Amino acid sequence: MSRKISFAVDEFYHLYNRGVDKRVVFDNDSDYRRFLILLYLCNRSRPFQIDRLPEWRGSASSEFIEVVFNEPSDRKIVAIGSYCLMPNHFHILVREIKEGGISEFMHRLSTAYTMYFNTSRERTGSLFQGRFKAEHVNNDRHLKYLYSYINLNPVKLIQTDWKEKGIKNLKRVREHLNSFPYSSYFDYTGKSRKLSQILSTTAFPLYFRNQSDFIAEVETWLNYEN
Repeated sequence: MSRKISFAVDEFYHLYNRGVDKRVVFDNDSDYRRFLILLYLCNRSRPFQIDRLPEWRGSASSEFIEVVFNEPSDRKIVAIGSYCLMPNHFHILVREIKEGGISEFMHRLSTAYTMYFNTSRERTGSLFQGRFKAEHVNNDRHLKYLYSYINLNPVKLIQTDWKEKGIKNLKRVREHLNSFPYSSYFDYTGKSRKLSQILSTTAFPLYFRNQSDFIAEVETWLNYEN
């Protein structure tokens, strides 16, 4: 099936996909960590020989993350501005910085993660629902909004109807966001971690001068009432 949009260097895109038949694709901490590691390792100009890393077939522990992110860097093929992993889907905000970079990156990412997932479950077949979906982001208002949209996805895990009915317990939501490590929320709110190397924030407009600006923007949406 042909894609409705084409990718172009220096343009911004919201990429997303879900598990086939809406199945869970991130079932535990090791699954989430593996995908996060792949966001980093698959985003380089030369293919990375993942199997050469020690303990790659084991759990993606905190110690292993240290090993991965101490690997010599290589030129990236996309710039990642924000992301979020949910149990049955993911969101990634990117800017193409090399011609064909998005397609190459997403092919590596989905292939590597599917191979890991299938091997660990002794299953075969597709894991994701066809080709990844892509939305061209061609104005500032939409691009800025996506930082909140993507990083607030985890709120659905504790209140599925928050957008329609408003937040019922703001304290609980804030605590949840500050304890959910599988998005770029931590990186924009000042938590220091190796995973911050996934992002290329300077390749995106400077909407948030500091973490206070980002938190204020997020709070605006949390307090929004239809």
